[in-house]
Amino acid sequence: MSHPTESAPAAARAAALAARLRAESPLVVNITNYVAMNFAANVLLAAGASPVMAHAPEEIGEMAAIAGTLSINFGTLDAAWVKAMVQAGLAAQRAGKPVVFDPVGAGATTYRTGTAHAFLETFPVAVLRANSSEILALSDAPAAAATKGVDATDPVDAAIPAAAALARKHRCAVAVSGAVDAVTDGTRLLRVAGGSPLMPRITATGCSLTALTGACCALAPGDPLLAAATAMAIFKVAAETAAPAARGPGSMAVAFLDALHSLDPAGVATSGRIREEALP
Repeated sequence: MSHPTESAPAAARAAALAARLRAESPLVVNITNYVAMNFAANVLLAAGASPVMAHAPEEIGEMAAIAGTLSINFGTLDAAWVKAMVQAGLAAQRAGKPVVFDPVGAGATTYRTGTAHAFLETFPVAVLRANSSEILALSDAPAAAATKGVDATDPVDAAIPAAAALARKHRCAVAVSGAVDAVTDGTRLLRVAGGSPLMPRITATGCSLTALTGACCALAPGDPLLAAATAMAIFKVAAETAAPAARGPGSMAVAFLDALHSLDPAGVATSGRIREEALP
């Protein structure tokens, strides 16, 4: 097995993409869950993007068509939301806009898992962003997954082969979040290091990462691998910056938003932050 090497070109391009966020303020339409709406919108604003939170079937198609990207997160799923998500996904496809999909809780119930599979077959997805257990649940070997509600119980490394297979099958990038994130397009694998152990203790951080991935995709629609890695690196840098001032999850959430607001894009390209490895 080859040793990982730093992907300097990817890191430099990620830093440049991070710098463009504040300058260009891409519009991101988010169909996200009730738990995450407020925090996800604040994350996008702090990072420099422009959020819209919408899910009414009567307007979501128009919203998806005018946005730079569409972010779909089905944490609080029901039939009406599924209808709106499908309408939005198809509208984004017609308009040539990238879609980021977060299948929250896939593997926990038949309804969630089946809906996630249906979405992936109904409209194209630029980035599938999930935790390791959700990726395993959507793979051809779902029995390997050990989902605990909406939380992962599998290590990121265990999901990388499944992520690569899903990326090839659906012609997208698959981003797996964890202590060291993994992003693959089925051919390449980027690992993103850093962050803080306090982040999983704050609700909606994963959902907000999905939204930020959408913002990055709006600026790099032809390179979803880079967009996903950039969003993950921004999150890692902001978490590291915020952690020393935090006394716990509550103050960490506030410090994290402040760190996003003042983030130096050059930190995304610090040594070892984004590394390329051989796929297993």
